[in-house]
Amino acid sequence: MKNRPSLADAILKLRPTSAFILENEDLSRLDWKDGSTTPPSADEINSEYSKLLEEYESYSYWRNRRAEYPKIEEQLDILFHQGYDGWKSTIQEIKDKYPKGEAWVIFM
Repeated sequence: MKNRPSLADAILKLRPTSAFILENEDLSRLDWKDGSTTPPSADEINSEYSKLLEEYESYSYWRNRRAEYPKIEEQLDILFHQGYDGWKSTIQEIKDKYPKGEAWVIFM
């Protein structure tokens, strides 16, 4: 997920084809325009928003790395002048600075 999620994203996740207006991320100002669909409750929206936010935060390492990786042209220059080991060292410094964290796998 590239952009920080919003309450509107949570609503769309719950009701993908819905039509609504949400002013200033304020659920009390949610104007439901879709009469064919039951609006989600504030609790449902907040719960979905929390899930989206958690997913977004779990990829912070990726966004941080992406911002610091040298441009491809610079990486090619590093490869040319310093070889594979020099390039790998440059990239590894960034990976070490922003580790992925631990992934938990549940076996059933």
